[in-house]
Amino acid sequence: MVDLCNRSSCMNQSRYTNFPVLYRLLTGAVDLLVHCLAPGPFWREFTTFNYKRRTPTAFARCGFSDDSGRHLCVTRRRWAARVTAVQFDLPSGRDPAVFRKLGIVTLALVLWSLLVMSTGRAAEDTNALEIQSVTASGKELQFQGKEEVNLGSSPENITFGFGSGTNSLNPPLRLCYTLEGFENIWHEGGAEMGLTVRFYNDSGDQIGQNIYRINGQSTGWTGSLKTSSLTHRRETLVVPPQSSRLLIVISSAGPPDTVGIYVVANLMVSKSSGSLGNVVLLQSPFDNDHADHASEDPPVGWMHDGIRPSMAKIVKFGQVPQTKAFAILDVDPAGHAEWHNILESAPKVTPGDSLVVEWNEMYSMGLANFRQAIYAELPAGHYPFRARGLDVMGLWTGAETSLNVIVPQPVWKTPWFWGVTVLALTALMIGISRYFVWHRMRQEMVRLKHQRALEQERLRIAHDIHDDLGARVTQISLLSAMSQENATFPDKARADFDKISKMSRELVSALYETVWAVNPENDNLEAQGNYLCQMVNQLCERTPIRCRFHVLGLPHEVQVSSQTRHNINMAVKEAVHNVIKHSGASEVTIRMAYADGILNIAIEDDGVGFQPDTKVGGNGLTNMKQRLTNIGGHCFIESKPGKGTTVLIRLTIRPLEHVS
Repeated sequence: MVDLCNRSSCMNQSRYTNFPVLYRLLTGAVDLLVHCLAPGPFWREFTTFNYKRRTPTAFARCGFSDDSGRHLCVTRRRWAARVTAVQFDLPSGRDPAVFRKLGIVTLALVLWSLLVMSTGRAAEDTNALEIQSVTASGKELQFQGKEEVNLGSSPENITFGFGSGTNSLNPPLRLCYTLEGFENIWHEGGAEMGLTVRFYNDSGDQIGQNIYRINGQSTGWTGSLKTSSLTHRRETLVVPPQSSRLLIVISSAGPPDTVGIYVVANLMVSKSSGSLGNVVLLQSPFDNDHADHASEDPPVGWMHDGIRPSMAKIVKFGQVPQTKAFAILDVDPAGHAEWHNILESAPKVTPGDSLVVEWNEMYSMGLANFRQAIYAELPAGHYPFRARGLDVMGLWTGAETSLNVIVPQPVWKTPWFWGVTVLALTALMIGISRYFVWHRMRQEMVRLKHQRALEQERLRIAHDIHDDLGARVTQISLLSAMSQENATFPDKARADFDKISKMSRELVSALYETVWAVNPENDNLEAQGNYLCQMVNQLCERTPIRCRFHVLGLPHEVQVSSQTRHNINMAVKEAVHNVIKHSGASEVTIRMAYADGILNIAIEDDGVGFQPDTKVGGNGLTNMKQRLTNIGGHCFIESKPGKGTTVLIRLTIRPLEHVS
């Protein structure tokens, strides 16, 4: 029988730490040096160690007497309870100080050797594990000599390879790993053990079996049989046809690399027997056996089996009094062990029987050759990947390695990407807007160039009409007037010359109006107002009608196209002609004002008036309204019989560049 309750027992000797031993050895050695070589009698207790067993073995008291020169050590064995007195006599004539110096030198050499051994062992433990490879998205990454590895954004199929260091003399039996920040559990592979119920016929052939597998570690497992708790299992099954015998097998024969411990206690197989209740067919041999003996022999009716039968053990667990149970302590990745009852003495069963199998269990297992960690994908973040070495009981041996894993954000999720994107979009929008502005400016420059060329042509035509055609018509008018005064001409000829003179004067006036309209220097609102005043004054100067002008706010900088000026002139002339011909008025008032982009011109008379709804002959009023409609204006006529007439012209003066 093996007691696995003490973690520092034979099962765990390979990872016993040197540091407590070294500390106690150094303490004892210093006490021995100081007190055994100091003058004067004394007694001092110290602890020594047995290196082979790695356990405290003896207490000693040492003393030295100056007057007798005798070195006395009294030892007491802890388990033997016997005292031995040993005397060491110094040779006569020798100075004890020489031996003190020799003892100091010897002790210094011993301490130096122990420190070198401890440092070597610590370095060995440090290199016990290492991360050997990292693969992401099918590409192996180089990270040797670095503390971190960058997997790139949105990695897939990430694989971490890890294992014992190349120079490790004491590799851990089991390995586990975790990726902190991504998960909060430790993985240890798919190791399996289990309890199997097998059925045999009378010829010894196996008919069927039911396997109840386990993996990982049981609830309540602490790494010690003394403090771990059991988990109860209860399974029901039906005996298959042709079965006659029942065999219970406790085995570690799962995956080939499975190692760990599996403890089964309080095993019981029973069957339902109608009115008799449940009949116990098989029960653990330890349930009624409370004897405390150290025998490793299998209990009656049971045997250990498998490739390594020695790994099938009988253990004690729990607090005092401890309980015995079957256990598989699998420390061999290439082998397995089993406990099972002997077929010849196995309980008999009948096909169709309903069986109940109950037992309590605790376990901890892993894969000895578990060397890979695989993740399908990882989100962005920083994750420390850690791998640890475990012993057969699932306890950390102190061996550990780690690697910082970096998964950066995808480019389109990073702040700098959005910053660059915003800057690029801003630059693009600025560029597009500047292009449109440039394009519009270019078009405007072309338009202004054409307009300037047109204005130059208009100015040339106006000058030509004024200087050439106007002069000729004026000459005709003068000659006609002179011929009219010539007495030698007959009366009829002089009357004709008078008509020619009048027509010439009218032609000169028309030419002056045309020159004024064509000249680009008059394309402004101030010139428009001045011309209207002159035109109305000329129309009324040969009539008894008085003219009054009220002109307010006609700025020079407001541009008016020649087409607009021509239509305004014609509309006002038509209105004044109507006053002269039809109103019988004695006074006409012209009001002009410009405000908020709107030009208002009112022609008021004190004539007889008329009814606006009454149809009158001629097209004067219709033409006047049509002219203003063509340039985007309106013409309103207000009149009442006997109260005169008012013609209101309202026009929005558009900028010159928007006039078609």
